[in-house]
Amino acid sequence: MNPAATAVSETPVPFHPASTADYVPREPLRGLQSERLRQVVCRAYEHVPLVRQRMQKLGLSPAEVRGVDDIHRLPFTTAADLRGAYPMGMLAAPVQQVLRLHPCGGAAGRPIVAPYTRRDLEVQAEAVVRCLASCGVRQGDTIQNLCGYELLGDGLGLHHASETLGASIIPFAGGDAARQIMLMKDLGVTVICSTPSYFLYLAERAEKMGVDLRELPLRAGIFLGEPWSEAMRRRIEETAGIRAYDVYGLAEGIAPAMGAECCHHGGLHVFEDHFYPEIVDPATGSPLAEGQEGELVLTALSREAMPLIRYRTRDLTALLVEPCPCGRTMRRMQRIERRSDEMFVLQGVQVFPSQVEAALLAVEGTLPHYQIVLTQEKGLDQVEVLVEVTPQVFSDRVGALESLQARLAHEIEHTLGVSLPVRLVEPQTIQRGQGTAQRVVDKRGASLPPES
Repeated sequence: MNPAATAVSETPVPFHPASTADYVPREPLRGLQSERLRQVVCRAYEHVPLVRQRMQKLGLSPAEVRGVDDIHRLPFTTAADLRGAYPMGMLAAPVQQVLRLHPCGGAAGRPIVAPYTRRDLEVQAEAVVRCLASCGVRQGDTIQNLCGYELLGDGLGLHHASETLGASIIPFAGGDAARQIMLMKDLGVTVICSTPSYFLYLAERAEKMGVDLRELPLRAGIFLGEPWSEAMRRRIEETAGIRAYDVYGLAEGIAPAMGAECCHHGGLHVFEDHFYPEIVDPATGSPLAEGQEGELVLTALSREAMPLIRYRTRDLTALLVEPCPCGRTMRRMQRIERRSDEMFVLQGVQVFPSQVEAALLAVEGTLPHYQIVLTQEKGLDQVEVLVEVTPQVFSDRVGALESLQARLAHEIEHTLGVSLPVRLVEPQTIQRGQGTAQRVVDKRGASLPPES
């Protein structure tokens, strides 16, 4: 690993004014949360018909929500609610005050439109500055930003926060991989922002170009946009010689950073002065205690244009009780490796893509590029796991491929407790992209294309 990469955890990052909020004592923080919750509930009740109707149905008035101890009395909000309010049914500010609109997540129908007022953009900038500082980014760094500048808002959020922090930013969300690697090398990039799956694709291309990422000044990677496992983190850090940091954000909330890891990698600090976290049972919606795993529910306490109250993220995690050695007072949540809406059931067993990923990466000779293909035959669900292998393995004798296939199937069955058929495919077969990797392809009701 680069000496500069290991130094990230040893070199204090100078305070930026925004990052001092991470160290607020718990009692004043709770008072601030309660005050902001009262304000956002009043705003939503007054301006958003959906919220008002649901609160009235519960017989709940804004005056009865006195603080965060009452938050469980409020109704949930879901992604379906936000899509149903398309285009601007959730707007809680005069349209003249809206400075930015981010339509997102419209692949399956209507998108969710996330409007931002000037105050919302200020909150976004503050939160992302805190994210970067938590991940060890400092003044003088050169950041290559591969996150999209289009509809989601991740790229823009990272761009403005980097400049605010005093780092140089290379806005390069498009273009071919070879050019990205060239600039990474020639401009002395120290920090990269990307999805983890796309960064590993760049690492593959760099190897083909004869560029060893471990010899570059690159020391840290900020990864977002998709769940990724600890096995994926290890692969990234070993391949590139960097420290890999996980950050969390929602396009529906304030993208791209609502929480981030620090140098201790002991969970993500939630910026809970702006985003209040809860954990609920994904089946019943009942609150769960700290330390129990369940679905993450977030309330955007500072949101003006689109109040987001008790939003069901479908992400599965747990809130951690123990204080972090870094001294931040913001609660941490476990890294999110699973989503409840990505789960499928096979032979009565719940299966998550992250479990498959961990099993695959435990076997030497595979690449961290895979897809789980769901089909249906005679009314029964069928599953097949497509796995890319390294060029060396694929060009080897047939017996070696069969042996690798058997080892992968064994590791998957050992990890999941259920067997899944595995098909090995050539390198570069599974489609790459700079956005979120498509790990599950649901073709139920259709048939798989024939093998060549």
